[in-house]
Amino acid sequence: MNNPSAIAENIKKIRGNIFAAAAQSGRNGEDVLLVAASKTQPVALIRQAIDNGITAIGENRAQELLEKNAEKAYVGASIHFLGHLQSNKVNKLVGICDIIETVSSKKLLELIGRRASFLGITQNVLIEINIGKEPQKSGILPEEVDEMLDFASNLKCVNILGMMAIPPFYENSVINRACFDSMYKLFVDISAKKYDNVSMRMLSMGMSDSYAEAIRAGANVVRIGTAIFGER
Repeated sequence: MNNPSAIAENIKKIRGNIFAAAAQSGRNGEDVLLVAASKTQPVALIRQAIDNGITAIGENRAQELLEKNAEKAYVGASIHFLGHLQSNKVNKLVGICDIIETVSSKKLLELIGRRASFLGITQNVLIEINIGKEPQKSGILPEEVDEMLDFASNLKCVNILGMMAIPPFYENSVINRACFDSMYKLFVDISAKKYDNVSMRMLSMGMSDSYAEAIRAGANVVRIGTAIFGER
């Protein structure tokens, strides 16, 4: 198990970096949501993170999320699903997650809407964008976003809050920044358009090794695991 006493210091350091990066882009660090990615982390450490100010927890695996939720791991924080979303997991996650960040097809949107309607709720989601057009990654291509949002505008019980991406990571920071900049431009372009059921408020990109650069490029949601909890 990682050292619980280190979590508070890690979060404090990350918050400082977030505020500095936000200031460099003319924004307030309070407007950036820090999601603690807790894949494989025990309940005790998740509780430690929440006790130290974390307000959103993200999980990559549906079964792990459900098991930890049953153990009250996330009380006091919103729950984000960050992993590859399989259609057979939709019914288990809708109504449990505050935000499903990885919606990457019309089929998934339709299934989410159907389940949310059955439960009498509206499910918040983000559309996952494959900004690097990498064949091994999920997410829709940038040129498919308008078609996806047009489809979403006709669905009931689904609220699209924005977009998420896992851009390619390069050792060259200039290339990394270009990927983040492309994602931000797409976000701004789409935000200027009007679709029912769509309110482009959240741009989720940046992880432990790239969150400061992502924030400087315009991200307002970052997903950080290792830098909070330590190596798995």
